[in-house]
Amino acid sequence: MDQSENTTANPRIAAGAETISDIIERRLSRRGFLGGLTAVSGLALAACAGRPVDAAAAAAHEMKRPAPAFSFPEIARGLDQTHHVAEGYRADILLRWGDPLWADSPAFDPLNQSAEAQRRQFGYNCDYVGFVTLDPDTDGAPRSLLCVNHEYTSTQLMFPGIREDDPAGITREIALTEIAAHGGTVVEIRRSAEGWKPVIGSPFNRRLTADTPMQITGPAAGDARLVTGEDPAGRNVLGTMNNCAGGITPWGTYLMAEENINGNFLGALPEGHPETDNHKRMGVPGGWYGWGKFIDRFDVSKQPNEPNRFGWIVEVDPQDPASTPKKRTALGRFKHEGAESVVAPDGRVVVYCGDDQRFDYVYKFVTAGRYVPGETNANSNLLDDGTLYVARFNDDGTVTWLPLVFGTGPLTPANGFSSQADVVIEARRAGDLLGATPMDRPEDVEPDPKTGRVYVMLTNNDRRKPGEENAANPRHSNRFGHIIEITEPGGDFASETSTWEILVRCGDPSIAEVGATWNPLTTENGWLASPDNCAIDAQGRLWVSTDGNDDTGAADGFWALETDGQRRGTGRHFFRCPIGAELCGPRFTPDGETLFLAVQHPGDGEGANFESPTTRWPDFSDASPPRPSVMVITRIDGGVIGG
Repeated sequence: MDQSENTTANPRIAAGAETISDIIERRLSRRGFLGGLTAVSGLALAACAGRPVDAAAAAAHEMKRPAPAFSFPEIARGLDQTHHVAEGYRADILLRWGDPLWADSPAFDPLNQSAEAQRRQFGYNCDYVGFVTLDPDTDGAPRSLLCVNHEYTSTQLMFPGIREDDPAGITREIALTEIAAHGGTVVEIRRSAEGWKPVIGSPFNRRLTADTPMQITGPAAGDARLVTGEDPAGRNVLGTMNNCAGGITPWGTYLMAEENINGNFLGALPEGHPETDNHKRMGVPGGWYGWGKFIDRFDVSKQPNEPNRFGWIVEVDPQDPASTPKKRTALGRFKHEGAESVVAPDGRVVVYCGDDQRFDYVYKFVTAGRYVPGETNANSNLLDDGTLYVARFNDDGTVTWLPLVFGTGPLTPANGFSSQADVVIEARRAGDLLGATPMDRPEDVEPDPKTGRVYVMLTNNDRRKPGEENAANPRHSNRFGHIIEITEPGGDFASETSTWEILVRCGDPSIAEVGATWNPLTTENGWLASPDNCAIDAQGRLWVSTDGNDDTGAADGFWALETDGQRRGTGRHFFRCPIGAELCGPRFTPDGETLFLAVQHPGDGEGANFESPTTRWPDFSDASPPRPSVMVITRIDGGVIGG
C-alpha cells in the first residue's frame, strides 16, 4: 500500500545518477531478458519491442516445449463490482471487517461503531495473512491459526459524513475506533466438510491494536531517542499500526511489519529540533489521520520521540494470547513491507524486507545465533542480535549486501551516529551513506528455501526521471513495476554477495513505450502491473498479487508466474478483485490445497465515501459499506491449487 505522497524522497536521487542505457541493454542480454528462451528469441524480441507476435509461429513453438507449470483456466481482465476466480475453483468469504471473534462480540453495526466493539471484531483493511498449524481437533479435524495484519483505515469508507483527507472532520470516538481497527488479528480456524471456518471464542483468538502494550527490544531499547513522557525508560510502547505484509518465523511466531507510520502523526517540531531531519526522511508528520487532535502521543509537537517507536518489525507469539509483543529493533526502522524468513545452511535465520518507498532499499537481517528446531527458548530472542544489511545491485549482475553496523564505513559519530541505536533508528540514512541502490518501491521480498532464489516485488516509480535509472531499475517513469530474482550462492541466504536478474518488467507488452518484457507465450490476460505481494506454493511455484493494476483499466488480482525453463516469464491470471480493491496476503496451506487471499479497501476510488462507494462488496446491501475481507480459495473437485 503506497500512502507516501508527502514523504521526502531519498536525498541521493536529488544528486542524479549515471545514464546507463548501455548498461541496461548489457544487463538484459547477459543471459537473455527471460533466460532460457533461446528457442523463441525472435518472438521474445518482438514482444519486448511491442510488435505483434505471429500467433501461428507462437503455436508452433508451443508444441516443442514442456507443459506449463499451471493448468487452471485463465480468467479475463476486467473491472466490476465483485470478485472472480478461475473456473473449477470456489472463493468463499472467511472473515470480514466487523465479524465477531468471541461469543460476546457485538454485532457489526456500521452506523454505531465504537472502539470497544472494534476490539472484539475483525479489524479493517486486512493485508498480510500468516498460517500456523495446530494439532488436529479431537475428531481429527485440521486446525490452524490465521494471523492477519490490518494495515490502515479508510476513514471516508468506514464512517458516514467523512470526506477523504479531512482529518479535521473526525471525532474523538472515530479516532479511537480507527486506533482499534489497526494492528492485527489472530484467529483459530478449523476445517470440516464445509471448508475452513473461524472458531468463534477460541482461547487463541486475539486482537492487536494501535493501543496494545508492547515491549521494545534490541539495540534501540532504552535509547534516549525512544524516551517519551509516558515511557521514561524507552522500553515500552502502546500499539502497532500500518501493518502491511509480514512473516511467520521457523519457530512459529508472527512478524508484523510496520510500514507507513508517518501518516498517523500531526503537529510540527520546534525549529532546530534534533529529530527534524530524521522525521523528514520518514515523512513525519504525514497528517492523514486526526488522532493527534485527541491523543497527545500522535502530535509530534507534544511527543517528538513517539514516531521513533514505530516503523519496526513486531514479533508476536500467536499461541500465547497473554504474551507481550516485541518490537525487534535490530531489524531496522523504515517502512517495512514484509518480513519473510528462511534458515541458512549454517542454521542462522535470514529475514528479508523491502522499504516501500520510491527510491528506497532492499534489506536482509542475519541472526547471530542459530535456529534450534523444537527449542522454543533457544529461538525466542534470535531476532535481537544479528547484522542488518542493505542491498547494492551492481551492473555486473551481483548484489553486495552492505552491513549497517555502527563504526563501519561512514556510520560514525562524524556523520551523526553515536551507537547502533542511531543506525537502526535511521536505517534509511545509513543506507544512503553506504551507497545502497535506490529502488522502485520494494515491497514483498520472498525467499524460496528449495532453490536459493529470492523474489523482490518492485511496485512502480513514476517519479524516476531520465538519467536516474540504474541497472536494477531500468525504466524512468516506471508506472508498472518489475520483479527481480536474486540467487543466493549455493542456497546460502546469509551470503554477503549474491546474483540478480530481472524476471519480468511489468505492464502491457503490446505498448512499445511501456517497455514490458514478458514471455511471448503470455496471453492478453496473463500480464500484470504493479506487483506487490507474492507467495511460493507447496510445489515451489511463484504467485504474484498487485496493487495498482487498475491503472491499466483492469482490476487488481492474483497471477501465477513461471520462473523456469522456456516458459520463464509467462503469467497466468487466476483471481480478480472487486473494483477499488487491491489484493494482499496470499498464503497457501502446506498441502497446497487451500489459498487465503486478503481483499483490501474494496469500494475505494476517486470521490468514493461511505454513502457512495464504488461497490458494496461483499454484502451488496444498501445498509452495509464495503468490507475488507479474507477469502479462502479451494478447488471444487479437491486437490492442489493451480493444477
